[in-house]
Amino acid sequence: MKPGGIIFGAVILVIVTVGAIIYALSGHALSLMPSALASSSAPITAAEDQVSPVKRTVKQHPDIKIGVYYFPGWRDHTPGTASENPWDPIQKFPERQPKLGWYSDGDDDVMDAQVASMAEHGLSYVSFDWYWGADNRVYLSHAINAFMKLKNKRGLQFSLLWANHDEAPVSLVNFDRMIDYWVNRYFNFPGYLKVDGWPVVTVFSAYGLEIHARKIGVTVAQLLERANKRAREEGLPGIYFVAGAPSDDPVFKTYSVKGSGYSAVSTYNLHQQPGVPHASYSYSELDVAYRAHWARYKNIGQLPVIVPFSSGWDRRPWGGSDDPAHDHSVGTPDEFEKHLRAGVKEIMDGGPPYLGVICCWNEYGEGSYIEPTKQMGDSVLQRVGKVLKDVNAP
Repeated sequence: MKPGGIIFGAVILVIVTVGAIIYALSGHALSLMPSALASSSAPITAAEDQVSPVKRTVKQHPDIKIGVYYFPGWRDHTPGTASENPWDPIQKFPERQPKLGWYSDGDDDVMDAQVASMAEHGLSYVSFDWYWGADNRVYLSHAINAFMKLKNKRGLQFSLLWANHDEAPVSLVNFDRMIDYWVNRYFNFPGYLKVDGWPVVTVFSAYGLEIHARKIGVTVAQLLERANKRAREEGLPGIYFVAGAPSDDPVFKTYSVKGSGYSAVSTYNLHQQPGVPHASYSYSELDVAYRAHWARYKNIGQLPVIVPFSSGWDRRPWGGSDDPAHDHSVGTPDEFEKHLRAGVKEIMDGGPPYLGVICCWNEYGEGSYIEPTKQMGDSVLQRVGKVLKDVNAP
């Protein structure tokens, strides 16, 4: 999830385990976007889903919902994208060309085709990377807007991944304006993902929010309660905040306890096994790292876990990882399926809310994608449906 263009560089979470380990978070980067470049926030009319013309071939487990992160960075001449023509560096890796071609995300026909593909293979919801500026504007909202306009969402729900790795929130006013935007635009829209009536919002960087809260002069718990109060004013029970943090974050325990303001824990992506001083050098190592973090989430924390999955990591189109060997961490469809099966078992064993999320649908710059490509077809995405079908088997 690398919103580049104007200032996006590399965003990091500093993780200390043995000595000093730099925990690189998915190439997410800082974004400072002037208000003159902000995207439109015109009203969207809510519409109930029509009967789907696409047969849903996978019946979801009655409890489990698997979602996918969506990076809205593939639209030319759009403030907040990695460049004026963000597909250009990806085209040097033709095996990554989407089945839909070098599309413009946010176009109605593109979103319709993507949603049809997601639903057909068993996905339940889309978590859109979402950006809020210090200028009280939202950026890269074209994809979520297109999703909300769809007359037929094929039963898919949606939620926000608040990509809080730029300078916002810079003040309580800036924070309050963002919460107002969420409450007024998203939370009561048909199909927004909720847990027991609480709309789900994942905070990309729990550590980053803590830093910003300190600068404002409040605690994270006070900040999140402020948001919950606003949600309750609109008849909602509150907001189901998910703390984005690796399990070996030195202060992970402060995010994953009751009273922290968070309702669950998860992460956008992970790169290395706790205690290992280098990132993964293969998908097998990456899978081992995820499994270790899954276990630590349960053993250390007090909150439910939204189990994170990864389709792999290879950041060469965007300049490569600091350690080039880490860019060998892309799995085969078979390896991805094994990873999914292990994670689905974690979901079932962990109990409510029975949620998981895959990184990612279309992180082509980072090598994390399950969207069908011209070379691989839907061979990766099919594994999601296959695993869920087996879960449902009598």
